[in-house]
Amino acid sequence: MSTLDLLAFDLGASSGRGILGRFDGKKLIMEELHRFSNDPVEAGGHLYWDVLRLFWNMQNTLLKYSVQEKGKLSSLGIDTWGVDYGLLDKDGDLLGNPYHYRDNRTEGMMEEAFGRMPREEIFQKTGIAFQKFNTLYQLLSMVSQKPDMLDRAETLLFMPDLLAYFLSGEKATEFTEASTGQLLDARTGGWCEELLKVMSIPGEIFTHIQQPGSLRGMIRPDLARNLGIDSIPIVAVATHDTGSAVAAIPNTEGSYAYLSSGTWSLMGVEVDKPVINKKTLEWNYTNEGGVDGTYRLLKNIMGLWIIQECKREWDRRGEVYSYDQMAEMASTAAPFRAFIDPDHDSFYSPGDMPKKIQEFCRGTGQQVPESKERIIRCVFESLAMKYRWSLEKLEEIIGKRLDVLHIVGGGAQNKLLNQLTANAISRPVICGPVEATAIGNLMVQAMALGEVANLGEIREVVKGSFPTEDYMPRDTQIWDSAYEEFLKYNQG
Repeated sequence: MSTLDLLAFDLGASSGRGILGRFDGKKLIMEELHRFSNDPVEAGGHLYWDVLRLFWNMQNTLLKYSVQEKGKLSSLGIDTWGVDYGLLDKDGDLLGNPYHYRDNRTEGMMEEAFGRMPREEIFQKTGIAFQKFNTLYQLLSMVSQKPDMLDRAETLLFMPDLLAYFLSGEKATEFTEASTGQLLDARTGGWCEELLKVMSIPGEIFTHIQQPGSLRGMIRPDLARNLGIDSIPIVAVATHDTGSAVAAIPNTEGSYAYLSSGTWSLMGVEVDKPVINKKTLEWNYTNEGGVDGTYRLLKNIMGLWIIQECKREWDRRGEVYSYDQMAEMASTAAPFRAFIDPDHDSFYSPGDMPKKIQEFCRGTGQQVPESKERIIRCVFESLAMKYRWSLEKLEEIIGKRLDVLHIVGGGAQNKLLNQLTANAISRPVICGPVEATAIGNLMVQAMALGEVANLGEIREVVKGSFPTEDYMPRDTQIWDSAYEEFLKYNQG
């Protein structure tokens, strides 16, 4: 085969990239074309995404490709975070900036939803964990606070689908992204009409659902002319970033769990169908769509957001450290002096995270970490312990031991946290690839173009294209003792 030039737009909660992938049938090579920030904007007491700036940067990426005369793109795909969306009116125009999932408008909406349909029934229908930022609760807030906007809306598009619409003019919804919103029927894979009706959410605003690897359309001719590029096919990849990241796990056999590590940490396994039972409900595990007919049974953990917010606070004070420096600082601190529950609600919102960590420790009667070194160490050790708790509960749910943990994503670069995690879970940790989300995006494009047949072949390519790093557990008896202390502060 001739080499394919594939373009992945990988948009995370804090930054976006345009990544060029060259695939010769056996090996994938990647090059970053353009990197840009993705900063939420606070206005009028609400938090929004600057979606038009994101689209401008996507166009800028295509322009850079054109100016560099790299050749003809075979296709492009878009992945983003989950749950957030934009609304279009009858003319296809955007009705306001999309809200950020950390916006406060969903406060109290879970309770409102449970008043309309019992919590257990919602879970039985959707199989999705309860998070206050889920699309279900965002839309319910509009039902009660902005019904006029819903009345004017003709179409709802999740963020990657909205950006694909800007590029192509085609309206559709990709399955892995839609599955994050708690709006799908877990058994049929379609919109849960009964749930929508009970919540007074208009069902007609939702489009048809496409599986990952479907062709979405072509770049609009006028846009292609303006950018100096040929018309390019747009592939509906696994548009939820975790779906793309999990597709790039370099393992085709054995019993393993994965951890997609970044702003959020997603700990899970792949299953053939949603697992909906008392344990998944009690421990708030979720069943999200995957590639090639799979589902991702996983636990959503607050993740490196806490460290990112510590860094932002110290940056604001003029005390600037890189993430590598922060890890080095943590390595000098004494272990096991205090723990937090990373998923405690106090850590959800932005703002002076070091103080919030200290207040949690003070409120739970622990030794308060005063230095930056001890604060960072506390977070890393608490994350490692939370990973252990989540892994053990996952094993209880599926009824078997998971021998290895694969860590992919940006968090796989954190050597200290990787080693602490291996220590905590008492089993090997395999880290990499770091760019798993972009890799999964690119390889699902290759699948859509017929160059790989299935998820297994995707993972063989990933395994042969990108190195990994192994971490073996150490000091496990000490960590076992410390885990018992952590459990006193973990709310599940």
